[in-house]
Amino acid sequence: MPEEERMNSGGAAKAAVRREAERSIIRQYRKELWSKFTKAVNQYELIKSGDRIAVCVSGGKDSFLMAKLFEELYKHGERNFEPVYLTMDPGYNAKNRQKILDNAELLGIELNHFSSSIFEIAAEDDNSPCYLCARMRRGALYANAKKLGCNKIALGHHYDDVIETILMGMLYGGQIQTMMPKLHSVNFEGMELIRPLYLIREESIRKWAGHNGLSFIQCACALTERPGVYEGTDHSGKRAEIKALIKKLHEINPYTEANIFKSVENVNLATIIAYKEEGVIHHFLDTYDS
Repeated sequence: MPEEERMNSGGAAKAAVRREAERSIIRQYRKELWSKFTKAVNQYELIKSGDRIAVCVSGGKDSFLMAKLFEELYKHGERNFEPVYLTMDPGYNAKNRQKILDNAELLGIELNHFSSSIFEIAAEDDNSPCYLCARMRRGALYANAKKLGCNKIALGHHYDDVIETILMGMLYGGQIQTMMPKLHSVNFEGMELIRPLYLIREESIRKWAGHNGLSFIQCACALTERPGVYEGTDHSGKRAEIKALIKKLHEINPYTEANIFKSVENVNLATIIAYKEEGVIHHFLDTYDS
């Protein structure tokens, strides 16, 4: 086959993959993906008129799906907002970096790309490189989103991330808290973080990717490629333990995940020993006799 024909054939194949990826969101996975995405947007009031949203694409399946969902919403919904697709290279290896760019081209997502040395800086922290990396990445995304004229950043955390965070806080942190669907930024005035995949199950995202023959980067952390960096640190071990625990509990009770999620919506303060509000601890004994 002549070179020109091969190029045309390759372009047609990519276009077909992109069309099916978009079509399957609305058709085959409408209930699992599209409906839950729009429900979260409406229920938690994640998008308001005039918003310019930096949709943050890390390179994994979750963030790429989120980008396509925003694209569909902008195409077919009320165009009262504007999505901007933002990706950061915190120090990926060449293979992962190219994989992100290739997937963006395949799925027709025009990325605003910037680089940083976050992995390199975080590696110098012997105590908690993961925590430092996460904070620095969040700050870099806010800063670059603001440069693009955005007032919000959208991150691809899903339903399973939420319930895992709840259990991790209880079992490893001794506290009851959750990953909120939206937050005002403390350090970047006028900026807000939103999580539009809040109600979407991770398995549904996997099915969509598999249906379309898509493969994405997994953990692209460059620090894990350096021997000794994670000695004495936790990295993703605790979250993996929680995933396994939830899976085991599901076998006993299929409503486990839903009940964990609902637990932070049905808090009865009258039955809580103590709680914090704006840094102030309120103990039940404070008002017990009044």
